[in-house]
Amino acid sequence: MRATNTFSAIFWVDQKNAKNKQALIYARVTVNQKRVSISTKRKVSLSLWNQKTQKAKGNSIEARQINQYLTQVQSQLFQCYQDLKFKGNLITAKLIKANYLGEGGNSKTLQNLMEYHSQNTKDKLASGTIRNFEVTERYINKFLEKNQKTTDIFLNALDYKFVCDFSNFLQSYWPKGHPKTLSNNTVMKHIQRFRKIVTLGYHIEWLDRDPFIRWKPSYEKRERPFLTDNELSSIETYELPIERLERVRDLFVFSCYTGISYSDIMNLTSQNILKGIDGNEWIFTNRQKTKSPIKVPILDKALKLITKYHNHPMAQISGTLFPVITNEKLNQYLKEVAFYCGIKKNLTFHMARHTFATTVTLSNGVPIETVSKLLGHKKIATTQIYARVIERKISEDMSILKSKLGLASNENKISS
Repeated sequence: MRATNTFSAIFWVDQKNAKNKQALIYARVTVNQKRVSISTKRKVSLSLWNQKTQKAKGNSIEARQINQYLTQVQSQLFQCYQDLKFKGNLITAKLIKANYLGEGGNSKTLQNLMEYHSQNTKDKLASGTIRNFEVTERYINKFLEKNQKTTDIFLNALDYKFVCDFSNFLQSYWPKGHPKTLSNNTVMKHIQRFRKIVTLGYHIEWLDRDPFIRWKPSYEKRERPFLTDNELSSIETYELPIERLERVRDLFVFSCYTGISYSDIMNLTSQNILKGIDGNEWIFTNRQKTKSPIKVPILDKALKLITKYHNHPMAQISGTLFPVITNEKLNQYLKEVAFYCGIKKNLTFHMARHTFATTVTLSNGVPIETVSKLLGHKKIATTQIYARVIERKISEDMSILKSKLGLASNENKISS
């Protein structure tokens, strides 16, 4: 293995392609007897060029400018060589040329990285996740424009301070039309997505260091809203005056008894209903968000809703189990449903998933491991965030414990 590298950079003019007695000047970089030519993008009069000294002849303004420029080019080429040598990287004439022309890793920018991330993940992530990344990228661009007074930066300029400054920018940002600034947890989600983009750049060696190495997210713990038994019953049984609200209510209730998210319900067809291990009908599908498999036994209340919409014209047109509606409209109409049913909570479709995890399953004694599988979670820790045991379940469990302890106490008295 070669212990040292030979390096040289000389200049020559392309006399064969000269026009009007003007020729392009090239730099010839040689490393270990392998060479490449690099255009300096500067022309010189053939009468001015001295091939022996590799410089322009004389002391004219033109000659001095050309010679000064060539000195800078030679210095830059040598610096590229030194950079590779300092990092212990492989040194070749082609790598020096790439770094000099800005084609090496150190010349990549944040915009280059975001574009690469977008292309790399477009077929791997769910459409909703892709939209979330696009929102984060827009905030990054706003930060660059307003705080950095630029539209792009080199990746080697990313550091811990940049991350902190971006976080502070988001904390104080007031989106147009919003009633307040971004919440802390929303800011943390944007930083989390930014971190994933930067981590990709680090893994493909576009960055020499990870600017997030000292960064620690600070999420605020929040209670996940859900409906109680009484609230769920009110929504199920209330006679809504408008057919579109009834459809929205039915979709919400179906999610409450299956735990299936909006995007996954919209994609359900009759082909997703199959016989399960117990001989009953189950829903078999994959979560659009994580591609995790979902296998849910169909409870009677959910089955009645499937039957109700079996021949619905809107469902027949889309070929799905239920009429298709946008998530935006769905959540908008749920506010009307809540009003009619006397529900004071901010009703959203995702609350149905929380209700399934908490009120329908966990509070009725379904083990958290089973709930995790039903929800399509890869980790039980994720389920623990969604669902917690409510007070009624705690009371029932303690009553059982009291009975057991009382029974044991009575048995001890009898035996004594």
